[in-house]
Amino acid sequence: MALFCRTAALLLKPGALSSTLSIARQYSAGGQYEYILVEKRGENQDVGFIQLNRPKALNALCDGLMLELGKALDAFEADGTVGAIVLTGSDRAFAAGADIKEMQNRTFQECYAGNFLAHWNRVSTTRKPVIAAVNGFALGGGCELAMMCDIIFAGEKAQFGQPEILLGTIPGAGGTQRLTRAVGKSLAMEMVLTGDRITAQEAKQSAYELTLAEGNRLEKRLFHSTFATEDRKEGMTAFVEKRKANFKDQ
Repeated sequence: MALFCRTAALLLKPGALSSTLSIARQYSAGGQYEYILVEKRGENQDVGFIQLNRPKALNALCDGLMLELGKALDAFEADGTVGAIVLTGSDRAFAAGADIKEMQNRTFQECYAGNFLAHWNRVSTTRKPVIAAVNGFALGGGCELAMMCDIIFAGEKAQFGQPEILLGTIPGAGGTQRLTRAVGKSLAMEMVLTGDRITAQEAKQSAYELTLAEGNRLEKRLFHSTFATEDRKEGMTAFVEKRKANFKDQ
């Protein structure tokens, strides 16, 4: 379960996150990956670094990226010399959300039968500590990805949000479950129901009722069910077409 360092977010000293990101940009994937950069770092080469690398899309989480992320995590878990893993993005965005263009034309039947987004939980099942270094946007799937990590280091310009409601859907990768544990039920409901963002400084600690596993299963099915609605299709289509959505509560 993701921790915001016991107080929802632990701020780095000024310039520290930028230095981390600058180092991360030096990493080479060696042609093995298309959407991420992967390298071992540290004095003893015992820290695994993964940088999301879709700068033109603000690191939007396409399915290919998430599959590559799982592959990199598998490799670091199998490497006995790696003791911890750092996951980061860019100065502007950790990840601005899921790739809406990939979701736009999906149907409820496809989502439900294929258990859409099931493999996105790979970060949360990694046995080695995973640290998210976040600056800029961590929205939607990006916020969920950060919360899957064990610790979040957030820069002063980091912004967290679950704006799926503005697309006619709900979080589908743990947002409704991990967010309540990270920032409290009241603030989590406000973020999920309005799409508003919070800064790193505004995050708070929380309590919860359902177990995380039970909550994630329920959330996933409710998320899938939104793909049977016209508003979900309209919301994502409007996003892709860069216009205001015309919701009809259908």
